[in-house]
Order: sequence, then structure tokens, then C-alpha cells
Amino acid sequence: MIHDLSFVPEVEDDAIAGYHWYEQKAPGLGEEFLRVFYASASEAARDPLHSPKVYGEFRRRLLRRFPYALYYRIEEPTVVVYGLLHCARSPLLIRGTLIDRTAG
Repeated sequence: MIHDLSFVPEVEDDAIAGYHWYEQKAPGLGEEFLRVFYASASEAARDPLHSPKVYGEFRRRLLRRFPYALYYRIEEPTVVVYGLLHCARSPLLIRGTLIDRTAG
């Protein structure tokens, strides 16, 4: 079953920041980053249970080619994406970011 897909507003900021960083490294790499991000989000909507739970009900889906992860929860009938965060971030910072975004 394909779930609906939703993003909290802060995810747009996450994606734009990643886009700009990679686009500065090499023209077109930012576009590839966005393609991989949206493909990963679509995969999460198609098979949300595939990714492991990492913080309570939050699941983490690693992006291909880029050191980023998509963090989401299943809120039937929707997969809600709460973060697109760099994997080098502190786990405590990631957890705090996700908790803050659920409160808003």
C-alpha cells in the first residue's frame, strides 16, 4: 500500500541547504541531491516499514550517494517526513531536532 507523503516545513530548509552546498561543490550536484532526496521520500511512502526505527517511532532512511538521512514517522495513512539531516550530526542533536519539529 502506498501511503500519502507529507513534509514538515523545516524539511524544505534542509533540502535547500543541502542543494546549495552541493551545487557550490559542482554544478548539477545539487540537482542530483534533490533527485535522490525525492526518490528516497517516495520509497519511504511505498514501503515505510523497510527502514528501521531509530528514535521512538522515527524511522531513518539513508540517501544513496549522499551522507544524509531522511527521518520520518508513519501517521496513518501518511508518511510524515520530519528531517533531511546530515549523518555526521550528533545523534543527540538529531533527536532534539526531531522532537522540536514534532512540537511545532
